Amino acid sequence: MSAAAVERPHDDWSQIAEANQIMERLPGLRAEIIGGQILVSPAPDGPHSEALMLFAAPFQQLGLVRALPGIGLWLPTGPEDYVIPDLSVVDDDYRDHLVENSCYDPVCFRLVMEVTSSNWRTDLRDKVACYARAGIPVYVIIDRHHQRIHLLTSPVADRYQNHGIHTPGELVTLPESVGGKVALDVTRLLQAGQS
Repeated sequence: MSAAAVERPHDDWSQIAEANQIMERLPGLRAEIIGGQILVSPAPDGPHSEALMLFAAPFQQLGLVRALPGIGLWLPTGPEDYVIPDLSVVDDDYRDHLVENSCYDPVCFRLVMEVTSSNWRTDLRDKVACYARAGIPVYVIIDRHHQRIHLLTSPVADRYQNHGIHTPGELVTLPESVGGKVALDVTRLLQAGQS
């Protein structure tokens, strides 16, 4: 997926309305607003979705949390900023935290995960800062471009204090704050995501 900034028209039309209109006109596209810029990404390919589902599987058995693909996360970085992570692990009461535009308050998010595509720079740079500013405790990136998994924990301001990079052959254990014990097989996730 490639992300491209979309210029906002110079009238009273809100960025959220513009982003929603883009998604209605072009089904399958994902529009997000980061730092006041609308970013548009095409629909994920099959391997992207396969890696996402493999990652989500262990969370289905934890019970106290929900692993949900494609729900909106309201960002504190701008008046209309929001993102749609590939997968979010949220508290069971997430519905009580709806802000607007199908986006939820960051307080109910335990983890967000992105599977990179052609927009890998956005996932590795811009979204790191966004998720850290929102206080998301755990950010996982399945980096198909560089063939590794990033595990970021302990957000401070616009960065994460801990940034582990994991390569094929490793098992990565997520912090139990995500809802229980979850170990990731780096090789399996990266193989599932290969085009």
